[in-house]
Amino acid sequence: MSMNKDYYQILGVQKGASTDEIKKAYYKLAHKYHPSRKEGDEKKFKEISEAYKILSDKEKKAQYDQFGRVFEQGEGFSAQGGPAWGGDFTWAWGKPGVEFDFGDMGDIFEDMLGFGSSRKKRDIKKGKDIEIELEVSLEDVLKGKEKEFSLQKQILCTRCQGKGAEPETKINECFSCRGTGQVQQIKKTFLGSFTQFIICPECGGEGSKPEKPCNVCRGEGRIKGEDKIKIFIPSGIDTNQVIRIEGKGEAGKKGGRAGDLYARIIVKKHPIFQRRGDDLYLVISVSFSQLVLGDEVQISILEGQKLLLKIPSGSEPGKILRISGKGVPRFGNYGRGNLYVELSVKIPKKLTKKQKELLERLKEEEI
Repeated sequence: MSMNKDYYQILGVQKGASTDEIKKAYYKLAHKYHPSRKEGDEKKFKEISEAYKILSDKEKKAQYDQFGRVFEQGEGFSAQGGPAWGGDFTWAWGKPGVEFDFGDMGDIFEDMLGFGSSRKKRDIKKGKDIEIELEVSLEDVLKGKEKEFSLQKQILCTRCQGKGAEPETKINECFSCRGTGQVQQIKKTFLGSFTQFIICPECGGEGSKPEKPCNVCRGEGRIKGEDKIKIFIPSGIDTNQVIRIEGKGEAGKKGGRAGDLYARIIVKKHPIFQRRGDDLYLVISVSFSQLVLGDEVQISILEGQKLLLKIPSGSEPGKILRISGKGVPRFGNYGRGNLYVELSVKIPKKLTKKQKELLERLKEEEI
């Protein structure tokens, strides 16, 4: 995370803004700058999304408000915020906020203290996370819908079941590291010589080696293949919200933990309805006489049902009528937004003789 970015300024809100104010500001800007729009800006959209990701999370927002940045898991050390072993160190002396970044020196201290090698050993088998974009229709977000799709990725080897060894063959302890997955190494730096632990080059940190590697995956425990995945799209979800599916990323090496799948939702534009937050907007054409005299017209709502809309007499072009509870379900099933119907005047291109005569009379009456 950048330490110089003002996330409140990016979203155009005050520092003490409420969760609802932050959400509304994000929706407005995300809608304006989304890359799928003609006037969209991908760089600006990513910056807005980053700001919302931090400020909409209670814990991350608290960190950002206090330190001016967010410390992700495995990211560095701050004298103000406490240790988070695994990345570069950031030490601070004197006044709060005055920091000295030692960059790659973090690796030296990690190795001296033994933290870096244990972290690498822990994560070495884990499969990669996958992020995809998933398009859904506006109708899909009304009641929630399950979607199924195929994904090309690293999957578990069916021959060795992820072990990396030929069936009915042994997996032996690595002779070089004695099963620990790491060996000692002397490292010389400008501070002197230090003993450090590194990943065993013989077994790649596994601590073991198959007597005979699997003929299909060549000892990896995984192969490139197709996986069918089902995702439930919850009602009320909006563009740029992310659904996480644990264990549906790439398979890990030799039985290691699989990564996670992150599906970023993109709600497609509707040909008739326009979505603004949890509300829907619809424009209908009516005649001049319907505006003046009032009328009841039939309109279609997003569910496909028909409703009668009452037009009050004396309505002006551009007037907006509200139908409560016929918008999009609020995320988390907290009711629904509203449907707003804008009245537009329908001007006929061709008139009959009788219609012209009637209009002439109205003209004489100055109507």
